[in-house]
Amino acid sequence: MSSEESVPAEAIADVTRDIAEVPAVEVITSSAVHLMSAAAVKCGLAEDSAEGRGADLQDLDEARKLITALAGFVTGAATVIGDHHARPLRDGLRSLQLAFREASEYPDAPGEGPGEKFTGPVR
Repeated sequence: MSSEESVPAEAIADVTRDIAEVPAVEVITSSAVHLMSAAAVKCGLAEDSAEGRGADLQDLDEARKLITALAGFVTGAATVIGDHHARPLRDGLRSLQLAFREASEYPDAPGEGPGEKFTGPVR
């Protein structure tokens, strides 16, 4: 085996050790924040920049998918990460669900919005 072939294996071992040192709650919350950020952009909530308006990035079909995935993820994880970590995630999720409802030209019926099958109706 050449030294070129062993470099990727060493890099993978380093990454694996790094991941092993991160508590599960941090991986879960970090993943949820990534989903929230993507959903916010797709709801048209991105900040304006020199390249264009954040509202121009709105894609409610994509936002619906992200919010629904986030709702399932947060609901499923809440029981194992504890209320201290779950509460801000639930608050962020609720804010996104309300932002989606506001952005939609034809709002879903209560209980039919993105993620509401996991969270119940959002008001």
